[in-house]
Parts: sequence; structure tokens; C-alpha cells
Amino acid sequence: MASQMMTVEEVARYLKMKTGTIYKHAQQGKVPAFKVGSSWRFKKATIDKWIEKQEENSKKGHP
Repeated sequence: MASQMMTVEEVARYLKMKTGTIYKHAQQGKVPAFKVGSSWRFKKATIDKWIEKQEENSKKGHP
């Protein structure tokens, strides 16, 4: 099964963040993303793994 692709708006809703913050984090490499033409795209499976890593780091006291 192919990974579900998400737009900035979908990721913002999923993470309960503002779209501007998602754009900023994508550009800075803080959230895993890639560009298709001029549009940012996100793989849901990659975002889920990233969330798990963020949870592990916060439990260990890392930023």
C-alpha cells in the first residue's frame, strides 16, 4: 500500500498547528517534508515516525 501524501493544510490539522508554522518548519528541516514543484508534501507514515521520535526525545529530556 502506498504511503498517504499530505498537504501543508492536512499536516497542520493533523498536528493541530498553524499552516504558517508548518511551512516554516518544513523550510528549516524541522519536520520531514519534500517539495513537488513549488508545493510541500509530507508522507503520513514519515510524520508518524517523526512524532514518535519527538515523544522519545521529550521523555529523555532532549529538545
